[in-house]
Amino acid sequence: MVNKLLVAESLVVFCIVLSIHSVVWDRFSWCTLALAVQAFYVQHKWDRLLQSGGAVFQYRSSANSGLLPASMIIPLLGIVMRERCKSSGNVYFERFGVVVSATGMALAYFLSIIALGITKPVPKNTCIVSGATGCAVLYTMKNSLAVSEVIEVLEVLLIFVYLSMIILYLLPRCFTPGETLVVLGGLSFVINQLIKRSLNAVGGKGDPVDYLLLVTLVALVLLGIIFSALFFFMDSSTWTSSLFFYMMTAVLGLGIFVPWLQYLIKRHPLFWLLEFLVKSKTRLYLLAFWTFLILIACGVVLFQNSKRSTDSKKPQASTITRKYFHFLAVAVYVPGVIYDRPLLYVAAVVCLAVFVLLEYIRYFRIKPLGQTLRSLLTLFLDERDSGPLILSHICLLLGMSLPVWLFPRLCSASLSGPSTLLPYCGVLAVGVGDTIASVCGSTIGEIKWPGTKKTFEGTVMSVFAQIIAVALILIFDSSVNINTGYIWLVGSITLVSLLEAFTTQIDNLILPLYLHIMFMV
Repeated sequence: MVNKLLVAESLVVFCIVLSIHSVVWDRFSWCTLALAVQAFYVQHKWDRLLQSGGAVFQYRSSANSGLLPASMIIPLLGIVMRERCKSSGNVYFERFGVVVSATGMALAYFLSIIALGITKPVPKNTCIVSGATGCAVLYTMKNSLAVSEVIEVLEVLLIFVYLSMIILYLLPRCFTPGETLVVLGGLSFVINQLIKRSLNAVGGKGDPVDYLLLVTLVALVLLGIIFSALFFFMDSSTWTSSLFFYMMTAVLGLGIFVPWLQYLIKRHPLFWLLEFLVKSKTRLYLLAFWTFLILIACGVVLFQNSKRSTDSKKPQASTITRKYFHFLAVAVYVPGVIYDRPLLYVAAVVCLAVFVLLEYIRYFRIKPLGQTLRSLLTLFLDERDSGPLILSHICLLLGMSLPVWLFPRLCSASLSGPSTLLPYCGVLAVGVGDTIASVCGSTIGEIKWPGTKKTFEGTVMSVFAQIIAVALILIFDSSVNINTGYIWLVGSITLVSLLEAFTTQIDNLILPLYLHIMFMV
């Protein structure tokens, strides 16, 4: 059963990779194809290590390694970014795309080598494939990257190694190897970019919202590591520890991270944020509407927990209940994308910071909210929340926000056809596609895909729902113009929907990224 599921997932990923390289073909294409073949072989070794308990760290056991789908995301993202920026004549971001692609290949290859190094006996055939792939990657980097770009790739790889050792030790069973590659690989790139921009003293030259995202992500990671180290030696559930948590958060935030952001944007962040939020009446209306939706979401959580208290046979919320939050997320993001994308960008960053800080409070049992959050959120757990952290709501937010954050604003002049839908990739893949697939599959689905509980009816309804959503977006958003590329649009949606049916990874995270990559082509 697991092998059928793994083969089906791999076939979908190979179809996506081949589809992209049928349109975009350069010297990195050979490396990507070789890396895909090598990842297909190596992920079987990772799966055996996970089943036997031979992996160095404890990964999420309810899924396969996910190495193949994860290995393709960052390299493909860099390739399509390079091609898009090349078309618009932006040389800086064209080279940035090359660095992203090379970094993704280096990270994926490194994770594969780890699996081969700890597999006993040594798999000779897989080692030969990995060796050939390594030679292709090194040769391409040698002829494509400048010395400074090679150093940047090595810096990200070094950060990834140390970050992986720290995070996977502190948070066992939260991620699969593939999810580790995507999440920690992205964080490593963000940390390197923030350090690079801070040292080069380019503050004030970039968009402040980009610096806000970089500083916020790095601050959240550092806070998590610091508090994990401190509470390892002290009881975090006491009032003294709770007071210490709030004081340290305020001191580090106001004493380090806010001045750091001020250095980069050359303005006080609080004054800039206040001016940004009240810049127009549209922003005030959107903020009021989003506040209303947040109150509704809180009401849903409280109502479902009150039902659980009266029904002792209800240990977890149903699939349809959990998808309420997907519909609320669509209601948040669609008006934001249509009327004010910069505001949505900033609001998503702030919301991510709030979600992560609340998760720290829940995880460390910080008074007075820690235990309350534990009891409220337990109802909404699923099989992917097998570690100490509850990540479902954070991954939903990331899946909806990543297409907005990754939108190539400086290369937008070259966008046409399906690529004008890039900010909507999270809405389509997660908010509409994943939601309809789950609801229809659990209610009317009868024909199951091989090796999975997902149904054929759910996947078909998911594709149709996303096509209908695109038609509605065309009506209400004048910036979206699809004169050509209808076949590519439908094909991209279909492939990503099939990936949703077969993958065991966190679909809220990988589906929007793959749809973003397909649309950017």
